Amino acid sequence: MKYAVRYLKNTFYPLNVPEGIHIEEGQLVIVRTEKGEEALKVELVNPKIAKIWEHSKNKPAPLNLERICSQRDLQTLDDIKKEEVTSFFKCQSLVKQHKLNMNLVQCRITFDRRKITFYYTAPERVDFRALLKDLTQVFTRVRIDLRHIGVRDETSILDGVGLCGRPFCCSSFLRKFATINVKLAKDQGMPIAPGKISGTCGRLLCCLTYEYSNYIDAAKGMPPVGSSVMTPDGLGKVCYLQFLNGTVSVKMEDGKTKEFAKSDIEMVDADVNVEIDMPVMNRAYGDDSDVDIKQLEDDRNSSTGNV
Repeated sequence: MKYAVRYLKNTFYPLNVPEGIHIEEGQLVIVRTEKGEEALKVELVNPKIAKIWEHSKNKPAPLNLERICSQRDLQTLDDIKKEEVTSFFKCQSLVKQHKLNMNLVQCRITFDRRKITFYYTAPERVDFRALLKDLTQVFTRVRIDLRHIGVRDETSILDGVGLCGRPFCCSSFLRKFATINVKLAKDQGMPIAPGKISGTCGRLLCCLTYEYSNYIDAAKGMPPVGSSVMTPDGLGKVCYLQFLNGTVSVKMEDGKTKEFAKSDIEMVDADVNVEIDMPVMNRAYGDDSDVDIKQLEDDRNSSTGNV
């Protein structure tokens, strides 16, 4: 399998190319999908990925190439993009007219113009029967699909750049959203402030899961913050942990803070008369201190997999 196309949920689908047709990477082609005809870009498959696909039982079903986009097809595609914009605002106007508690996200029209899909988010179930009735009068001879999605799905559709300066993970390579809670941030010593640990979607950053297992492994053998320890320089209390470099910050009885390798200290059952402050990283609330961190965690309105 030499070529593929990226379709729904950042999934690459193998492309069946009929004999005698020559295609190149980056070309737009017309492909037959379950939703109808779609214009998609050709991607060159890495030989190693192609080998994995050959022996994989879970690979996506191949899509059939209908034809390479002609100049006329490209003009049609351009017209469809304009229609999607006007259709979006028509639907948005009807949503306001019916006073529905839903936020329209995007409108998509298949290349063959047989189906139009409106994606929306909503905090609760929406009765859009009256809206659908009006839409069928505005968009005739086309199948209309009103699809509820979560706020994380919304961000993956709209695309953008994250705090790291790179394109959103959900828009580039993530296909499934992992469940994320604030414990992931706490265990990694992240600043527990919404502006630091949440993404554009208003939920906790997906990347909090990427290195979590490394932090858990690194934390093995580390004494808890606040525990009394014996160091080469005497007794003290643990005030901060540096997981990745394996060091522990200890506040000594003389009030000074020193850093030791975790192998150089030992927990002791002793009452050390030392007061420690919460680590600066974990009290970086700033102007977000009145925000309930729990609201940033996953819930049923985060992602639906309905894109």
